[in-house]
Amino acid sequence: MADPMTLEQLQTYMDNSPFIHQCQMKIVEADHDAERLTVTMPLLPEFERGAGTGQMHGGPIAALIDTAGCFGLVMILGQGVPTINFRTDYLRPVMNSGLKAVAQVRRVGRTVGLVDVDVYDESDRLVAVGRGTFGSQGG
Repeated sequence: MADPMTLEQLQTYMDNSPFIHQCQMKIVEADHDAERLTVTMPLLPEFERGAGTGQMHGGPIAALIDTAGCFGLVMILGQGVPTINFRTDYLRPVMNSGLKAVAQVRRVGRTVGLVDVDVYDESDRLVAVGRGTFGSQGG
């Protein structure tokens, strides 16, 4: 395994993705010892389920889960990893709020990594949970 990436290195890597940059995702915590990464994302008008409703569409929430899970492993491995599969369970609507995703790496195996992601609104209510599997050999 490579040396763990710093928060600044991770954010630079993240910002190199036009999609992630457009979503304005920001890494706010990279805890190497706990193998936990925290990413925020604002509610942008393009993310609304219906124009002017203030309700976030599920697609950006799923993208946040996928990205936070992926970068949880990037933090440890020091390289990009491909998504193999991920699931999202939506627990409540997100209304007029940005999000915080907390990715907890569960396992880094020889070929596959597993990450759980909890997503909170700005009132710290759990709004979605996800689990992703990623190739741990990079991609």
